[in-house]
Amino acid sequence: MQRIPIYQIDAFTRKVFGGNPAAVCPLEEWLPEAVMQAVAAENNLAETAFFVPRGREFEIRWFTPEVEVDLCGHATLAAAYVILNELGSPNNYVHFHSQSGLLKVYRKHNYLELDFPSRLPQPAEYPPGLIAGLGAMPQHILRSRDYMCVYETAEEVAALEPRFEELAKLDVLGIIATAPGTDADFVSRFFAPGAGVNEDPVTGSAHSTLIPYWAARLGKQKMFARQISKRGGELFCELHGERVRIGGYAVPYLKGEILLPKSD
Repeated sequence: MQRIPIYQIDAFTRKVFGGNPAAVCPLEEWLPEAVMQAVAAENNLAETAFFVPRGREFEIRWFTPEVEVDLCGHATLAAAYVILNELGSPNNYVHFHSQSGLLKVYRKHNYLELDFPSRLPQPAEYPPGLIAGLGAMPQHILRSRDYMCVYETAEEVAALEPRFEELAKLDVLGIIATAPGTDADFVSRFFAPGAGVNEDPVTGSAHSTLIPYWAARLGKQKMFARQISKRGGELFCELHGERVRIGGYAVPYLKGEILLPKSD
């Protein structure tokens, strides 16, 4: 048997059973892609992160139960937590190389802060199935990697009851629903049924789009955000030029081993 370490970390939360759970598998070398996808499907979490060391830095990849994705915030936060707290790293930062370029994570006070690319959304046409899938007309529709639907109130976002079979037909990874907050600068929800995740509990990568939009609309660089899924999450946000800073807490839930059959 080949033994692979596995950790499960709840990200963007201060308590277990909150935020977004991510599986993290440290590797010495990459496993075959089909094996990593099978592990992610077996884990059945929104994301499983795999990383390998490259000198003092790391390469990272992320898989949903169905597909590999180009960027994931909560699983990057979880992977950095494992490196900094479980694997004995002497540093207060982690550098990851990914499909989306260099990603940096810093220990800041008692939480971690992601340094991610900014993805400013642009006005978009109403694609067939989007409004039917969300069940409520937004004020604005924009697009970067994902569709972003802006509503007037947080209550409207919380009340959405999506038809996931309709949203799964759209040609994007996910759909962001967002509005101004009451106890936060803005709130959001994120749906990615086409990637095997009907509703993601907390989505760091969506904030690459949310932060530049709300920074411009609210006229402020630093913001506090909530993702109002059932589990809920909190994010400390900052627009930093062409980058965004996404801060959050992380707590460990489990650690163990995956037993893989040795390949012939």
